Amino acid sequence: MDFGVVLQNDPPAARVVEFARQAELLGFTHVWTFDSHLLWQEPYVVYSQILASTRKVLVGPMVTNPATRDWTVTASLFATLNEMFGNRTICGIGRGDSAVRVINGKPVTLATLRESIGVIRALANGEQADYKGTLLQFPWSVGSKLPIWMAAYGPKALALAGEVADGFILQLADPAITEWSIAAVRKAAADAGRDPEAITICVAAPAYVTDDTAAARAHARDQCRWFGGMVGNHVADIVARYGSGDGTGGGAGSAPVTVPKALSDYIAGRQGYDYNSHGKAGNTHTDFVPDEVIERFCLLGPVEDHVARLRELESLGVDQFALYLQHDAKAETLAAYGDKVLPAVNVRKSAKT
Repeated sequence: MDFGVVLQNDPPAARVVEFARQAELLGFTHVWTFDSHLLWQEPYVVYSQILASTRKVLVGPMVTNPATRDWTVTASLFATLNEMFGNRTICGIGRGDSAVRVINGKPVTLATLRESIGVIRALANGEQADYKGTLLQFPWSVGSKLPIWMAAYGPKALALAGEVADGFILQLADPAITEWSIAAVRKAAADAGRDPEAITICVAAPAYVTDDTAAARAHARDQCRWFGGMVGNHVADIVARYGSGDGTGGGAGSAPVTVPKALSDYIAGRQGYDYNSHGKAGNTHTDFVPDEVIERFCLLGPVEDHVARLRELESLGVDQFALYLQHDAKAETLAAYGDKVLPAVNVRKSAKT
């Protein structure tokens, strides 16, 4: 299993670069960051410094969107970084959350997302793309290769990921929801004539390594409760469209679709969301998230608990676990993963048998 780390572009940027450098030294293969240009610093500027300070890790957003940047600009950013550092970028993309909602926008439609993936992929891979009725190509880009992984939760988004994406990002680590989501993505891929096994599966969630005392576990939950609120933004959209997991549909004209209750039910107490506290421990607008959801969505507790969950996720087909590092034990958790969790999950072969 590959391991990634998800960072926020909080100043100083040098600290983000240093966490990325440490992650590579500890065995992580991917470095991701949030992409929300008002809440945090510009990620692509930081990526250039991460790539210059590391040797092998792949770097990209978890996730960008088609609304806040022109698609040709996004493609140019990736192709430029690839020319500079040798195809070490990866594009996580979705419909948009904080980046668009903070500026009073709305997530894009799945049709727009589909079209944007086609344009960004073609241009970033040195090919022609039909954009606004004109065939375009970067005359300076040769040899750039950009994998595009799509983040999704709802049935139609999962289907789109299976139809067009190189990888699928699920931003939670609940095994039951993971199994349901992967099955939906792979079915859509097969129905589209693609090899379902060729789609890389990435599960992303906060992890907090601590002892198993009641007090320590309660503290870990509180430090990661923000994540349930972030996921809840997307779940609220799904419930509005499909209903709350009973298969009856959510709004006028919506088709009956079953969404797992384990995904949809917990937002019943959601009252709103403060994007000024997005992705931050202590966000009071996430108090509605119950403890059991945090335990399901995140990886908490002693090392052996993390290893057990990761092995379960791996058995379901997960290729990468990306660790959100937004709490008060960033360095400690990163080190615990590098020193203890990664070696336990990816056991080295014996030199002699």
